[in-house]
Amino acid sequence: MDLLQPPGWARPRGYSNGVAASGRSVHVSGMIGWDGQGQFHTDDFAGQTRQALENVVAVLAEAGARPEHIVRMTWYVLDKKEYLAAGREVGMAYRDVIGRHYPAMTAVQVAALIEDRARVEIEVTAIIP
Repeated sequence: MDLLQPPGWARPRGYSNGVAASGRSVHVSGMIGWDGQGQFHTDDFAGQTRQALENVVAVLAEAGARPEHIVRMTWYVLDKKEYLAAGREVGMAYRDVIGRHYPAMTAVQVAALIEDRARVEIEVTAIIP
């Protein structure tokens, strides 16, 4: 996996501008902050983010993939201000679950998510070398 960083560009924080990789691709649908039985245990943004990331890792494991194989993440958040205010806690949850691997990422504020209690939804593409 090669991180793509054009010369002279400022280094991004918490993500990469681009990733080049080859191998078996794994596509994980949008994961939200409920457990494997579809139960929410918190309405806290950072708590739901942690659970969504744990769900991503569980699905990746089914394909023999690990967090370091993630090449792309898309985060859908209900409230940009809530996301930014929880930045420290989200960062801690991310590092605890994913580690210090920062793939290409996009975060988008959306009007709604399908599950009413969901605060964040994260979809992932991984490449197993």
